[in-house]
Amino acid sequence: MNHSTVTEFIILGLITNSKLQGLLFVIFLCIYLVAFLGNMLIVIAIIYNTTLHTPMYVLLLALAIIDIICTTSIIPKMLWTMLVAEKTISFRGCLSQFFFFTWSLGAEMVLFTTIAYDRYVAICFPLRYGTIMNHHMCVALLGIVMAIALTNSCVHTVLILKLNFCGPNIINHFFCEIPPILALSCSPVRVNEEMVYAADIILAMGDFILTCISYGFIIAAILRICTTEGKKKAFSTCSSHLILVSLYYSPVIYTYIRPTTSYTFEKDKVVAVLYTVVTPTLNPILYSLEQGDSDRN
Repeated sequence: MNHSTVTEFIILGLITNSKLQGLLFVIFLCIYLVAFLGNMLIVIAIIYNTTLHTPMYVLLLALAIIDIICTTSIIPKMLWTMLVAEKTISFRGCLSQFFFFTWSLGAEMVLFTTIAYDRYVAICFPLRYGTIMNHHMCVALLGIVMAIALTNSCVHTVLILKLNFCGPNIINHFFCEIPPILALSCSPVRVNEEMVYAADIILAMGDFILTCISYGFIIAAILRICTTEGKKKAFSTCSSHLILVSLYYSPVIYTYIRPTTSYTFEKDKVVAVLYTVVTPTLNPILYSLEQGDSDRN
């Protein structure tokens, strides 16, 4: 049972230099609007256009919803702390932010692998694509994605609830993430660190390897069947996706593979921006362009 005396946390934010807070506020507000509106346009377009009710677009729809949840659970509170002197968040508010971020993190990693599998089937088995990636398979894959993400988030949230926080209560980060929260615990965090390590190995490294394997088969298929111009277009599409996936997985693996005592929060806050802000903003742009290229090809 949790016996914490801490009822709220103080979030230091991305930087402590007050002179740069105004500039950062404008920058991150613009980024949030681009991410939110871009992903929302994808959601609306896919829902209301019945011709887009296909597996690849349904997966893109799920990715857009996940990105909206991820950015909305973090950036608005981050912007608020840049405007006010009291940069506090309640214990429950911190836990809620932690839960939704952890859920979206796990869901996005598994969904990247699912999208890679969908494209593997589409390119390597084009004549059987409709049979393999049917409605039931699509629903089953999305169900697995959500189940894994929910399980991962619930496990970490319950483990956080079992910790005691008796002070200090200053989170050296711009949101409630596992490493800075564990650093404030008055009770042992070994079990938490082991579960974080296991999740990083299974979800981050495992999904990244599976995604790379899928694209390895895709590239091999492209080399066999495409013309020179087709190869260039296909490689361009694959490379942009792999760059985006690497930009997401690399900082996640780097952040969660280490014990709490080895974290350098000033540097890790910048790394966290990549998978909490940058990737969700780039996803609707790159994936929409990719889907357009795939449809034309």
